[in-house]
Amino acid sequence: MIDVILECLDDAKAEEIVAVDITGKSSLADHMVVASGRSQRHVGAVADQMITALRDAGYGKPRVEGLPHCDWVLVDAGDVIVHIFRPEVREFYNIEKMWQADFAADAH
Repeated sequence: MIDVILECLDDAKAEEIVAVDITGKSSLADHMVVASGRSQRHVGAVADQMITALRDAGYGKPRVEGLPHCDWVLVDAGDVIVHIFRPEVREFYNIEKMWQADFAADAH
């Protein structure tokens, strides 16, 4: 699943993609991925493309939050949680820094 997500983000021209392996660190998921879109429209388009890619790959429909505003869209695919931000919102919340305090992130 992580490979489908990373490939989709790359295809959708998402920026600053960071994948963090949280296996054993959180019961929420095995991976957390953080990426940026250039605008609200781009964030929404990236999220829509990801939903379609996951469904097409047989992973079903993920839970999605934040699509109406597209400042921060969360895609919960079960084993992988994806956060897609506008750059200003990502900088404000800086959630990957919280996880990097315990272990290093793998930049993609």
